Amino acid sequence: MKLSVIIVNYNVIYFLEQCLHSVMKAGQGIDMEVFVVDNNSVDGSVTMVKDKFPEVKLICNTDNKGFSKANNQAIHQSSGEFVLLLNPDTVVEEDTFSKIVAFMEQHPDAGGLGVKMLDGKGRFLPESKRGLPTPRVAFYKIFGFSRLFPKSKTFGKYHLGYLDKDKTHQVEILAGAFMLLRKSVLDKIGLLDEAFFMYGEDIDLSYRIIKAGYQNYYFPETRIIHYKGESTKKSSVNYVFVFYNAMIIFARKHFSQKNARMFSFLINLAVYLRAAVAITMRFVRMFLLSLLDTAIIFTGIYFIKNYWESHVVFQGGGAYPIAFIAVAVPVYIFVWLFSVFISGGYDKPIRVGKIIQGIIIGTVLILTVYALLGESHRFSRALIILGAGWAAISMLSLRYLLNLMNFKSFKFGTVKNKRFIIVGDNEEAHRVEGLLQKTLINPGFIGLVNTDDAVNISPGFIGSLSQLTDIITIYKIDEVIFCSKSLPPQGIIDKMTELQHTNIDYKIAPPESMSIIGSNSINTSGELYVLNINSISKASNRRSKRLLDLSLSLGLLLFYPFEIFIVRQPLNFFKNIFVVFFGLKSWVGYYKPEHADDQKLPNIRKGILNPVDSIKKQDISSEIANSLNILYAKDYNVVYDINIVWKAFSKLGRGGSI
Repeated sequence: MKLSVIIVNYNVIYFLEQCLHSVMKAGQGIDMEVFVVDNNSVDGSVTMVKDKFPEVKLICNTDNKGFSKANNQAIHQSSGEFVLLLNPDTVVEEDTFSKIVAFMEQHPDAGGLGVKMLDGKGRFLPESKRGLPTPRVAFYKIFGFSRLFPKSKTFGKYHLGYLDKDKTHQVEILAGAFMLLRKSVLDKIGLLDEAFFMYGEDIDLSYRIIKAGYQNYYFPETRIIHYKGESTKKSSVNYVFVFYNAMIIFARKHFSQKNARMFSFLINLAVYLRAAVAITMRFVRMFLLSLLDTAIIFTGIYFIKNYWESHVVFQGGGAYPIAFIAVAVPVYIFVWLFSVFISGGYDKPIRVGKIIQGIIIGTVLILTVYALLGESHRFSRALIILGAGWAAISMLSLRYLLNLMNFKSFKFGTVKNKRFIIVGDNEEAHRVEGLLQKTLINPGFIGLVNTDDAVNISPGFIGSLSQLTDIITIYKIDEVIFCSKSLPPQGIIDKMTELQHTNIDYKIAPPESMSIIGSNSINTSGELYVLNINSISKASNRRSKRLLDLSLSLGLLLFYPFEIFIVRQPLNFFKNIFVVFFGLKSWVGYYKPEHADDQKLPNIRKGILNPVDSIKKQDISSEIANSLNILYAKDYNVVYDINIVWKAFSKLGRGGSI
């Protein structure tokens, strides 16, 4: 056996599918075996591999064993002269394997090899080649010197920015996303160190290869796409701690005690700095705008109150009680802002109607409660009305000012419907077009581009591959989708690198798949279009659904004494009220969510009821039930939930596990 490819997977089914398609193409003509080690995924990855890639040797773990241990499981079973550790969120060119094997055979001193990696926009990923993270190198990286002087031989050693990315070089550290290893070297130095759970094992193994007298090479004559970070969110605080803890393990293992202490100090300093920045930025993103709204509204009402009491109500002297400004006004502001939030007034882009709608709803709520209060707690209806007007004016003015200052998050208008082109042959392009139309609500434009550059373009196509640049400009395209069945990975990567200067996104549609996959950069997780994903995934709809669950639970609890004569299993119904109220379930979910077909649907809470309950005939086929699930997810509206609850009210006591 010449080559053993090992892929460790954890809940990235669609990226894994795309990766395996490219691996099988690249392995044609090579004596190759492919392992997938699944770390207890719950997204249907195992079933997909069994069904679509039966030739793959599948290892199914019952828990998440981490990257190192999972790779070692497959290495022990492998029989290849060379072992390739490959991330599932990658796409390899069709000649990648033949080129890397040939290079290793021509360079017996090579213990390991990495290749040129590109992100989802075709841009070079600097971690394709790295230097050893000594305390000095780590210091320059942590405090930003490597970013300021990327090509400096002093400051740029972390990513070796001074080395030409288009030439082959000996390097110290290889990236675990694509790491080709000589099996005989692994037999000599040992496998991946299982003390590293997810990060740092590539650095440790690369360093051990060099210490054993072999070389690591950066080989740019073949390329891969690496949708960096699909299994982990790189901006999370948890990632910061896990990654830098791996660096400390490495330092203690390989550096002198003095250098290890220095390295650990720098790493710990970096951890707390990065964690503090991450927490602060998260707080700022979540609450800064609402805090500004609160301050401006409160200040405005304070001055309105002073004017109103001195010039209108108490002209002869007097003032409102201190409780008005200290208690009532903060409550008013909270109700207004909460109503705006529920109405979608804090969603992006900014929609004026949603803000005004929220203020009106909040004002109605305030006036309703105001009318029920005793005379001693009523201050002024006029100030409530004036305050509501000021709240609307100030909130819109603040956003308009931020928009004028070119803050990208504060653009007015509606969500732009993206404009797409699909690059493929006649059959595949139309298949993906149908998938896209079922996936998205009202796409702005979908154009088809033929991979065949023949003079006579097929009907329904707007041009050919050679005209792609002009088509993007003329039709104002936002996103290009490549059909990998029609265009090989090398052709896709060529086009991505050729067009990377344009402000567009790229995705790839694997053959015979219900997914379209892509990721824009090193810092963003992949955006995924899957057949059944649609409106129920919107933040506003998820928020509205949860609010409806809470409201229904409270209402049902209030009238429970009357409902026990209507609902079957009244005791279980009482339990369900609290189960839904505390978010363990929803009043409406999918029909049989454990069914395999439903794994393509967006994740929502299990339901007491489901779309099938809205029809009288209950003995329906699984195909019809699945169609009802799809329609529910695709065109979701809270009215659907209300309608299902109304029609199946007697079933609200339905039992079942949480």
